[in-house]
Amino acid sequence: MFTTEIEIRTGAEPVVHDLTREIKKFLVAAEGDNGLLHIWVPHATAGLAVIETGAGSDSDLIAAIGELLPRDDRWQHRHGSHGHGRDHVLPAFLPPYASVPVVHGSPVTGTWQSVCLVDTNIDNPVRRVRFSFLAG
Repeated sequence: MFTTEIEIRTGAEPVVHDLTREIKKFLVAAEGDNGLLHIWVPHATAGLAVIETGAGSDSDLIAAIGELLPRDDRWQHRHGSHGHGRDHVLPAFLPPYASVPVVHGSPVTGTWQSVCLVDTNIDNPVRRVRFSFLAG
């Protein structure tokens, strides 16, 4: 298995960060032809989504999270910024992992699909993402 961990600076606002560039760079370094790419986010308040980006879906996702998991006082988990408890619920809806087939050195995603880091935790502007390639 070839693996590495990268750092992503997400800032102080909820964000959908497209990992396509980082994934392609990793697969070149892995010299992987065919196999499985596993992406892991080792955080209790971030997740991964496979979605279309750039056409509004990323901001729609942030808006939907805001409606489904409002940043208010309903959460029992109360440390951090106001409503931070919802950030700890997020990974139940957007898991911290994704697996993508790799064929001829490229991730096999749909035409408009991207693997994205989704981070709504405004208290932690730096995230780690681990890529692991299993040759097959």
